[in-house]
Amino acid sequence: MADMTEPAKSLFETRPPSTLAQSAFVSLYGGVYEHSPWIAEQLYDRGITPALDTPDALADAMAAVVNGAVDGDKLTLLRAHPDLAGKLALAELTHSSQNEQTGAGLDQCTPDELARFTQLNDDYKKKFGFPFIFAVKGFHRTDILNAFERRVKNDVETEFNEAINQVHRIAKLRLEAL
Repeated sequence: MADMTEPAKSLFETRPPSTLAQSAFVSLYGGVYEHSPWIAEQLYDRGITPALDTPDALADAMAAVVNGAVDGDKLTLLRAHPDLAGKLALAELTHSSQNEQTGAGLDQCTPDELARFTQLNDDYKKKFGFPFIFAVKGFHRTDILNAFERRVKNDVETEFNEAINQVHRIAKLRLEAL
């Protein structure tokens, strides 16, 4: 007999964003941007319509909130992100970050890779004032290490913009996972 069960519905289907009270909206979407519920709060204050009831539309609207923020708020957002690989062993990561880093194999670094990540984390934060941010889903730790080594050579403005773009990619991937 064929399985007649329906496929699992996404959060967007069972509880569309436009149907949520502010507390529920912020509870569900406040963690999409790492430790930055202010983005969901500001978006809710702007108005949540049925047009935002898809992951792509909500991701774009949340990105617009970030892009419209002052640089100081953007910097605070960047600084809310964990180091890649370095703090994984310390279990200081949010559940989402831990899953993302584990999925990329960052919990399986060789001693040499871990030492390189640690040195790059230190060099990067000293140069830019925020941690290296990379949307790791779909990448292997060696790809991430190569990107890290390339990006640490960027100028501050280029890297600030790249980090914001990476934060948006992470948020979109998290929304799609819901």
